[in-house]
Amino acid sequence: MSQIAFDPPYVPRSQCDQALAVDGYAVLHADDVMRWVPASREELAQLHRAWDDLPADAYLKDGGRYRRRRHSCFVIEGAQVTQVPHRPHWQPLAYNALHGGMQRWFEPMAADMLALPVWTRLLQRLGATATALHGERPWFVEAHPFRIDTTDGIGRPTPEGAHRDGVDLVAVFMLDRHAIKGGESRVFAADGPAGQRFTLWQPWSLLLLDDARVIHETTPIQPLVPGELGWRDTLVLTCRRDGFQSA
Repeated sequence: MSQIAFDPPYVPRSQCDQALAVDGYAVLHADDVMRWVPASREELAQLHRAWDDLPADAYLKDGGRYRRRRHSCFVIEGAQVTQVPHRPHWQPLAYNALHGGMQRWFEPMAADMLALPVWTRLLQRLGATATALHGERPWFVEAHPFRIDTTDGIGRPTPEGAHRDGVDLVAVFMLDRHAIKGGESRVFAADGPAGQRFTLWQPWSLLLLDDARVIHETTPIQPLVPGELGWRDTLVLTCRRDGFQSA
């Protein structure tokens, strides 16, 4: 594990909604995430097994081979979670200057993972958090399991740079850091100079972002030991009102 330059500014679970409303972001310790979902370590470990079977991202415009991922979509209405037919991931160029403007068809998430009860509870909690922040409504959720590795010597979690996603709420779960350095999270106010930088390192710690109010990025990763493969596993979930982004 890399040396931590800045510790995450964790907030207590009871203050998560308030921190999102006031600051535009909140960081939860893994212990609080387990209570927040709720979920046991064993249940979360079951989810994480799926990261060993992520296909390569064939759409990287920088020619890199460092990103593996899947993609599935859901609608959350109260406690009801419904998976929708498989669809492409699409973002406008205004939000993703590197990969925006094109339909990206990633392989769907594994059915056995999505059948785990903890997955439904996780999405229900995410929907409740989006509702607390923006009011009750259906939430259109895109799920992205990512593995960024050091195959090319360097891996870029956010090759598009500092950005917003064009949604209402972003959740970034840190699942694993293996033999890497770097990967610092940076959050900036969208309308001012305020910013925060820290390293998510604890498995199942969580960064929540009010996408309209903050810009975010993650710095590149490098192998901790030259020549040894390292990786960074995350689960990114986005909630959007009024439908999925589409061309």
